Amino acid sequence: MDILIHAVTKYPLVTAFVVVGIIMYVATLIGKIFAGRIHPSAIAIVIGLILAYIGGTHTGGKHGLADVSLFSGIGLMGGSVFRDFAIVATAFGVKLEELKKAGLPGVVALLVSIVLSTVIGAATAYAFGYTSAVDMATIGGGAVTFIVGPVTGNALGASSDVIALSVAAGVVKSISVMILTPFLAKTAGLDNPSAAAVYGGLMGSTSGVAAGLAATDARLVPYGALTATFYTGLGCLLVPSVGYMALVALVG
Repeated sequence: MDILIHAVTKYPLVTAFVVVGIIMYVATLIGKIFAGRIHPSAIAIVIGLILAYIGGTHTGGKHGLADVSLFSGIGLMGGSVFRDFAIVATAFGVKLEELKKAGLPGVVALLVSIVLSTVIGAATAYAFGYTSAVDMATIGGGAVTFIVGPVTGNALGASSDVIALSVAAGVVKSISVMILTPFLAKTAGLDNPSAAAVYGGLMGSTSGVAAGLAATDARLVPYGALTATFYTGLGCLLVPSVGYMALVALVG
């Protein structure tokens, strides 16, 4: 046991891969119970959130399971380097001639969805007592994606509590998209790359869109993920600037 613990703590990143692999295996088994209608990625995220809560509660730290010394490598594995690598790798599966078919509808979907998500998030924040433009923009950014929220909050000087709320809003959105996409695919006409590209721009959550489309038709994943990535980048640009100034004009 001492040898095993020594190996686990000495190679934390390897341990993180093993832990995530086990979680994905368990999530896949659970997913089979739902006949593939709920993608294992969504189940794995829920398991991860539960483990993060347990780890944070047990240690009193702020980094979830990564605060437990045996699982410190998860903090590195869950960082931006691997996330961005996965996004870029997914984008390489795109055929440009198919993506171009999305054309103007894809661009319109991006802009409309960012504006709509920001408005809904900001309005919800206002309804719960967060009435400053900074707080409303941060939580509105979280409703765009859980990346846009923290970027907006850090840019505008929001408190850590508000930034945490923005992340929570984005995670809820991501999981919802993962779970609902397979059920809505037929109604939404998600059966071709152009539709997937528009859908990715409309929903915006890269992880949610990718997992949802994977449960629908794996061939559509690169197209939805690519426009969803543009969505995140565009949100990081627009919400802290145009979105914030619009909110200042409204609430002061």
